[in-house]
Amino acid sequence: MFFLFYLGFELQAQTDEKVLETIYKTALTNGQSYQWLDHLSNKIGGRLSGSENAELAVQYTKSELEEMGLDKVWLQPVMVPKWVRGLQEYAYIESVPGEQMAVNICALGGSVATPGNGLKAAVVEVKTFEELAALGTEAIQGKIVFFNRPMQPDLIQTFDSYGGCVDQRYAGAMEAAKYKAAGVIVRSVNLRLDDYPHTGSMSYGDMPVEQRIPSAAISTNDAEKLSALLADNPNLQFYFKQSCQQLPDVQSYNVIGEITGSEFPNEFILVGGHLDSWDLGDGAHDDGAGVVQSMEVLRLMKLSGIKPKRSLRVVLFMNEENGLRGATKYAEEAKRNGENHIFALESDAGGFTPRGFSFQAGDNNYAQILSWQSLFKPYLIHYFEKGGSGADVGPLKSDTNVLAGLRPDSQRYFDHHHAAIDTFEHVNKRELELGAATMTALVYLFDKYGIVKEERLKPVMD
Repeated sequence: MFFLFYLGFELQAQTDEKVLETIYKTALTNGQSYQWLDHLSNKIGGRLSGSENAELAVQYTKSELEEMGLDKVWLQPVMVPKWVRGLQEYAYIESVPGEQMAVNICALGGSVATPGNGLKAAVVEVKTFEELAALGTEAIQGKIVFFNRPMQPDLIQTFDSYGGCVDQRYAGAMEAAKYKAAGVIVRSVNLRLDDYPHTGSMSYGDMPVEQRIPSAAISTNDAEKLSALLADNPNLQFYFKQSCQQLPDVQSYNVIGEITGSEFPNEFILVGGHLDSWDLGDGAHDDGAGVVQSMEVLRLMKLSGIKPKRSLRVVLFMNEENGLRGATKYAEEAKRNGENHIFALESDAGGFTPRGFSFQAGDNNYAQILSWQSLFKPYLIHYFEKGGSGADVGPLKSDTNVLAGLRPDSQRYFDHHHAAIDTFEHVNKRELELGAATMTALVYLFDKYGIVKEERLKPVMD
């Protein structure tokens, strides 16, 4: 106890450069994030909302936060959707009657099942919803629509590329059903060519249940194959079978831990990631990495002897992948309790080498953030830009606070995203620890200096 008190007193007298040096050194020599991720990934596995594994992850992370000796640890109840994949999907292309070429598919999250014997139909390939509309019901009715728009490969910001094509996954079935399609196959949202189909959420909007059609993702290699075969034979048949179903909502939890602030306990700084994941892999990058990095922020603050002025919270959100129920619930409760969240930081872009942050901030706060940029350069953190923060912290945005997202190198992220190869062995220990240290450093600075008052624009008088 005396050592921690002395260390805390010593840190108060140190420069910010020295404090950051302590944080990075501690993360790289005495980190815990990789061990936590090992357990989440290899002892629990994929953590789809409403599943037994999701509940195991809730109990495990709660117990680990309690072991850290935080001031408060609790579970926040939230009702979440329960979608189950069922038996492994199966699909083939039939160019000639009786000759079947198996391909790799997976049901998209939220999809309905095919008929019990599967679905077999002719295929219509499109790249956009505009092409679909131009073809109309006469060309689409009774057929399987194949959305084959790839991620744009020449965009350096791969999340921009993702945003340019994910609409076909999310709304493809809803759009195709308008023209009485029998089903939908969507090219996996993946920059590289491989044999792994990538799942992800999809929606039917307010479409009646009886009008909903099955929707599945196909691997990028098999999407290329199907497109080439269709060019030679527009009359080929495609067969797929999936047994997924949507069950009634079940109760789950956000997992929350707090270090109470010593000077401003009613000002909250939040760091978090989402505890749920898709079920094909073990959710190591998406978002096991963000979960353990967020837990590690509070651990590193304590271990480095930093006594925060403001209350620091780690929030492990449930149900980001297919509903955002945890984030919505947390924001509702924060508003109801009158909690002032001055800063919230999310890690949900994988456990790769950290490059920096993107910020939702007013000009005055952004100027303060840029004044800290030189502190991060020794650790090769150079990316400080205005932009998005994260889906789970988004509902906390106000006119006065600051939201941020950790931005790791994203070039390999979509190789793993929502696929069976989002697994522990694809996370590098050192990269994961560097990300946790980088997050802790930013939290330390916001805790020390707070946020800057933003000037409101005066109305223009006529």
